[in-house]
Amino acid sequence: MSMNKRIRYNRLWKLLIDKGMSKTDLKHTSVISTTSIAKMGKGENITTDVILKICNALDCGTDEIMEVVEDKQPENQN
Repeated sequence: MSMNKRIRYNRLWKLLIDKGMSKTDLKHTSVISTTSIAKMGKGENITTDVILKICNALDCGTDEIMEVVEDKQPENQN
């Protein structure tokens, strides 16, 4: 049985703390929606456009804001 993979954004939240920024600051700096931030908070999918906006605003790479992890829950569970 193979595990599914998912994206986790814990690195982004830590980076915001390190920079003294809030999620609201991120929203305004990167010009992304509250919905996108909420989706990241829930570990849901966002577009690559949003990821690039965040990377440009924070002057960082994708590996500094997200990571791929094994999903330990079955795919059809919420």
